[in-house]
Amino acid sequence: QVNLVESGGGSVQAGGSLRLSCASSEFIANYKCMAWFRQAPGKEREGVAQIYTGGGMTHYADSAKGRFTISQDNGKRTIYLQMDNLKPEDTGLYYCAARHGVFLATIDSTDFPYWGQGTQVTVSA
Repeated sequence: QVNLVESGGGSVQAGGSLRLSCASSEFIANYKCMAWFRQAPGKEREGVAQIYTGGGMTHYADSAKGRFTISQDNGKRTIYLQMDNLKPEDTGLYYCAARHGVFLATIDSTDFPYWGQGTQVTVSA
């Protein structure tokens, strides 16, 4: 059974940084793609970034480009989301997700069957 566990969330002021981690029970090379999503109160879950585990290709939501970096450590079975220059609108519950399948340019939650429980990120002005 796939198990994904997020950590690293917290409360920071605007302009600060956080690094989220997602530890997988499986070798991350077993997945085609892993991603980070977030959900703010009263809003839909949105894709933030994804990485193709085979070659390291990455995609970012426009809101994350230039500020967030997704990466992987195969030996630790872990992916990361480095978040810099955080803004209050980045506040939300951040989820890690994984899938098999094919290359997709979009970051769509309906394509991902495996999910973690989430870690809270709160950015104050």
